[in-house]
Amino acid sequence: QVQLVESGGGIVQPGGSLRLSCAASGFTFSAYHMIWVRQAPGKGPEWVSGINAGGDKTYYADDVKGRFTISRDNAKNTLYLQMNNLKPEDTDLYYCARGMVVTSKVRGQGTQVTVSS
Repeated sequence: QVQLVESGGGIVQPGGSLRLSCAASGFTFSAYHMIWVRQAPGKGPEWVSGINAGGDKTYYADDVKGRFTISRDNAKNTLYLQMNNLKPEDTDLYYCARGMVVTSKVRGQGTQVTVSS
C-alpha cells in the first residue's frame, strides 16, 4: 500500500539543526512532486517546501528560505528536509505529502520538531 514514513524529528536548541527524512513506498516515488508541511495543534497545515519529481526545482515558504533545504533521492525513494538555524517558531509537527497541495490525502503521520532552550 501507499505509505510515507517520516523520521528525524526531535528537540533542539535555537540555532540548531535537524534533518528530516520521508521514506516512500507503494507508488512510483520518482514520478511525483513532493512537499513538506507543518502543523501546530489547533491550526491549519502550513506548506513549508516543495520539490519537483526530478529534484531539480525546489520551492520554499518565505519564513524558511535560506534556512531549510529540501532534496530527494529517487533511487532510495526518500525525501529530505535539512533544517538549519532553527527558531522556536519552527516548532510543529512536520509531515511529507505526495503532490503539490497541503490537502493531499497521501501523507505521513509526521515527526515532531521542538525548538526550545
